[in-house]
Amino acid sequence: MPAPEDRKPWVTSLEARFAEAEPNLSGSRQRLIREILDHPEETYFLSSRALAKRYELDPTTIVRTIQALGYKRYSEFAADLRSHFVTRITPYAVMKSAVREKRSVADHVEHTLEMDINNLNTLRAQLDVPRVLEIAKRIDRAGRIVVVGIDFAAPLANLLAYGLVSIGYDAEAPVGSTGNLHQKILLLGPKDLLVAISFGRCLQDTVDSVIRARDNRVPTFGLTDNEKSPIARFCDSSWVMSIASPSFHGSYVAVVSAMNALLVACSQLHPQRSLEVLRRKEQDFRSRWYTPMPGKAGH
Repeated sequence: MPAPEDRKPWVTSLEARFAEAEPNLSGSRQRLIREILDHPEETYFLSSRALAKRYELDPTTIVRTIQALGYKRYSEFAADLRSHFVTRITPYAVMKSAVREKRSVADHVEHTLEMDINNLNTLRAQLDVPRVLEIAKRIDRAGRIVVVGIDFAAPLANLLAYGLVSIGYDAEAPVGSTGNLHQKILLLGPKDLLVAISFGRCLQDTVDSVIRARDNRVPTFGLTDNEKSPIARFCDSSWVMSIASPSFHGSYVAVVSAMNALLVACSQLHPQRSLEVLRRKEQDFRSRWYTPMPGKAGH
């Protein structure tokens, strides 16, 4: 893998088009595209007329500018702008956008719940059962499963790995330093599986884990939120689901739901084995449940 100082930053399709066309664009068009790229949260949902109004321009100026980038239709540009927004959005940008809306706290809560339901409905429409079974069978064939998730994705990685261990799979969600993570990846082979969870631009350590695994012929599977994200591009297969939310940290209800479906499928591939593992676990951990102390009512 290249050294950090040799890395070229990953760019979106829209950024790539702009870089290619930039030498041939006028100064005003360059400034317009840069403004759109720098603030996608304010523009990705706008029509061509609304975008023109936003920048106090004639609609034909917008159309000609996107044509100069190589787009034949505004809808193509809008799709790439949406992808750019998804991959470039940050907690700060989300919070800033939410503050600008000047909703009440109650309105923000309602909006968040609505987006969660939206994300679940979208997942239900897009994730079909055969795809779930396909990945469940791939997990079942794996000798070892390493689940990589960092930052807000860390609890998701822990949930999936813990669930798999609970039904008899050799799974782990590594914690600690970058070095520890990379050492875990280097121990994997072609009969194992790497699961990578990352969203938006995707975190460097997570993407590096996928690339290292792929270089060692380790099968890879990703959970992400964009078909053009590094996780989707580098993994052998991936599930794409929305984490869109007015919350600064995103909405992970669809991701958890998808993992629940996957865990159910894995548990039902060998139900007797799953039952036996769960039975042993129940016997070993009976003492972990809360038991009131004698004479300590109310505590």
